Amino acid sequence: MKSGLQIAQEAVLRPIAEVAADLGLGEDEIELYGRYRAKVALSVLDRLADRPDGKLVITTAITPTKAGEGKTTTSASLTQGLGKLGKSVVLCLREPSMGPVFGIKGGGTGGGYAQVLPMEDINLHFNGDFHAVTAAHNLLASALDASLYFGNRLNIDPPTITWPRSLDVNARELRYTVIGLGGKAHGVPRENSFVITAASEIMAVLALSSDLQDLRSRLGRIVVAFTYEGEPVTAEQLKVAGAMTVIMKDAVKPNLVQTLEGQPVMIHAGPFGNVAHANNSIIEDRIALKLAEYVVTEGGFASDLGFQKFCDIVCRLGGFEPSAAVLVTTIRALKSHGGMPFEDLATEDIDALKRGSENLAAHIEIVKAYQLPCVVSINRFTTDTDEELGLVDQLATEAGAEKVVLNDGFFRGGDGALELAEAVVEACEKPNDFSQLTPNGTPIKQQVEAIATKLYGADGVDYQPQAEKDIVRMEALGFGEAPVCMAKTHLSLSHDPLMLNRPRGYRLPVRGVVPAAGAGFVVVLCGDMQRMPGLGKTPAFMKVDIDEEGRTVGLF
Repeated sequence: MKSGLQIAQEAVLRPIAEVAADLGLGEDEIELYGRYRAKVALSVLDRLADRPDGKLVITTAITPTKAGEGKTTTSASLTQGLGKLGKSVVLCLREPSMGPVFGIKGGGTGGGYAQVLPMEDINLHFNGDFHAVTAAHNLLASALDASLYFGNRLNIDPPTITWPRSLDVNARELRYTVIGLGGKAHGVPRENSFVITAASEIMAVLALSSDLQDLRSRLGRIVVAFTYEGEPVTAEQLKVAGAMTVIMKDAVKPNLVQTLEGQPVMIHAGPFGNVAHANNSIIEDRIALKLAEYVVTEGGFASDLGFQKFCDIVCRLGGFEPSAAVLVTTIRALKSHGGMPFEDLATEDIDALKRGSENLAAHIEIVKAYQLPCVVSINRFTTDTDEELGLVDQLATEAGAEKVVLNDGFFRGGDGALELAEAVVEACEKPNDFSQLTPNGTPIKQQVEAIATKLYGADGVDYQPQAEKDIVRMEALGFGEAPVCMAKTHLSLSHDPLMLNRPRGYRLPVRGVVPAAGAGFVVVLCGDMQRMPGLGKTPAFMKVDIDEEGRTVGLF
């Protein structure tokens, strides 16, 4: 089979203006970025305000493994399958971060014959949104340091500064830094740090804003430090929020591209799943729901992270509800959870599959905790046996899955995802009583304990002394009942990446709670989470190059 990059480069794309027209967008509602990319004007929401919303489908997955699950490939193939059924559909995704693209993950636009195009543009720079977030973030950091340098008029207590700098590159060396060296002319020396752009609060602000003015207000509310008296210092007080908004004024518009088979795709914002809220923008979802009969979106990582945050943060703030969930798994990944060595995953092992299916059952239960129909999609590998597939079908059904289907979209595109598309349409027609895990106004500790015990399977929560102090401060700042965004490893249902499959008999340690005032939630820190990834020994960028004809090679 051809590589994903070869398939993408050989594809004949539709002009994006044609894709937009078929979707019902007027010429004055798109801004072309070349022939195959565009931005969508927010004015479409005013024009379609009275149109009922379509059906919203959220794609999630089991706990990630080295074997891979294929969530984006599933989302793209489902969209293509719905298109084959004659349904009006839009796929809504986050924008890939170049850190993981050049690090360990590679591209983030699907694979095989289930892709989003133009994949090179989307994975690298795209329409400049990530650069805008990075620039706005670092402008705020510079404004903060300039305020310190010129007399500290806001009475900032330097050790309380929480605002780092940002870069869309994996660089572990920048997690902890010292700035301002070289004498008085070069600034005030202090400890500082860097976060990857996808982990910036400004990325979360972009994803959760409802329009340009809301973006402006949220940027102004960002807390960067505290005064000697313990009062928060904001971007508004630094008089930089307006300039940050100007930098972001084009980034607030969603981007329009297409699948390999020509269905419309919107891509907007890119918050990480383990340290941020893991979902594309509310603006993107709202526009798509007005334009299409079905909207497919996905949450970052597994159901304990992206899906949970979609339901409890995005849907709460966005004012919409999903109709069904698709839970992605593979036979290989389940055997990996069952303790099978990576190099042996192509061989049949029913016992390992049974053990590993405990992880699948846990994620089905998480979806069902939100009272949504759950369709389990098995991304098929050629090494999967009929006995293995039959066993997963049985175990998933016993765990509460609405339906279990095989997805062959990687090899066959929309034709390979017809069964999945039909199952999703059927699930969307079933009544559901979707609700958040906890109601509005629930205190921080009660939210954390509900997530830890009902979703992660923990026996309880232990708060370290700093976390107890932080919660008192959150209450004093008016964030005592704000939605919580859990920051924890994506490699386990627990806080510990070494606790695999379905951990039991543990308590969740919380080491800190910090405000994300612009985003409108508080971040609960569990375990040793880093907001700046590092490069591996053989990162993905080593394979990326230009051939003799000027074409990209090695990007997957």
